[in-house]
Amino acid sequence: MSSNIELQSEEREVLLSIYDGDTAFKELSENKYQYKYGEEGDPKSFLLEISWGETYPMDKPIVNMDTFYNKHLVQDVKQHVANSVVKEAEQFLGEAMTYTLFEWVKEHAEELLSAQPESPTATSSITDAVSSISISDSTEIKIAAPKMKKEQLSKAQKRKQWDRVDGKGEKPRGWDWVDIVKHLSQTGSKNPDSSDP
Repeated sequence: MSSNIELQSEEREVLLSIYDGDTAFKELSENKYQYKYGEEGDPKSFLLEISWGETYPMDKPIVNMDTFYNKHLVQDVKQHVANSVVKEAEQFLGEAMTYTLFEWVKEHAEELLSAQPESPTATSSITDAVSSISISDSTEIKIAAPKMKKEQLSKAQKRKQWDRVDGKGEKPRGWDWVDIVKHLSQTGSKNPDSSDP
């Protein structure tokens, strides 16, 4: 187990020194690396992710093609690339192989993506949309809900509303305050000491 950890740390250092400054290479964690092939926006560009398990390099690495960047790739192409990389990794068991696998994919990218259409997003989304349309023969008529009529105000009502607000369209401060003295004078107070017969 400790020999695997030592081999992994050595390979990590080698990978970081080889790909230093390469924008296509990315280290996600100590045991997960990505490499981007092709130009941004190209329908045949993709991102290959290789992760190491605890027993790597004695066992094959985990190859992931299901990243968000690869959403434009056809599922069969993703599976073909992943299977091809795993098959290639079988011959390098017991030794550092991540750099070799990244470079192998770089050399064989054209043939790995031969089944990928030039513009899959347009054709697949249109095909999906067309297949989801269903036509029914029902003669059911849907009646729209009646629209609520907006209240029509007269000029006098509009003027009165405008007078209640300031120049910004806001009501003045204290517009809803109650004048306590005026309120008490209108309601009056009953004095419990007064006794009227």
